[in-house]
Amino acid sequence: MAFSPLLNQLIHALRVLPGVGNKTAQRMAFYLLERNREGGQQLADTLKEAVIKVGRCRRCRVLCETPTCSLCQDPNRDVTQLCVVETPANVAAVEQAGGYKGLYFVLSGHLSPLDGIGPEQVGLPELAFLLEDASIQEVVLATSSTVEGEATAYYIADMVKEKGITVSRIAQGVPMGGELEYVDGGTIARALKDRSEI
Repeated sequence: MAFSPLLNQLIHALRVLPGVGNKTAQRMAFYLLERNREGGQQLADTLKEAVIKVGRCRRCRVLCETPTCSLCQDPNRDVTQLCVVETPANVAAVEQAGGYKGLYFVLSGHLSPLDGIGPEQVGLPELAFLLEDASIQEVVLATSSTVEGEATAYYIADMVKEKGITVSRIAQGVPMGGELEYVDGGTIARALKDRSEI
């Protein structure tokens, strides 16, 4: 069926979301236009504002609207620990699990030489600069258990060891091939508790 140009444009725009194919995008578009135009307007306004105002924390690189995020500003956080994760969603997963009270550093994904993603693309120069902070005594590597995540962890471990800082990897329990943001809180909490030095 041929849709109007604007409806086609809306369906195409909704398909940028992960896991949203053509049929799901059509259902979303029809729902917003037929049953919840007010919700659609609120979504559009909030999305536009977020795209303009949300950036990265200058220290840990988590998504926020301020130059430094609330986690980095929290005086109750343990400044001697730094947890390295692949995405801001991973920070949310670790925080929801509880048990970790240190600071974070968010990579921009993981190393993947075949895809042209090297140390500069994932933010390792920024991490190296952050590691100059004398208060950091331990780096906890919480990258995914994928091949790329493991390779990224080993690369960072070598960087950290050169600085004389203790480096640990979250314990197994996170399923191999799994993405951290989809693992239940209990598994993440146990993995952080049982981490071991590399």
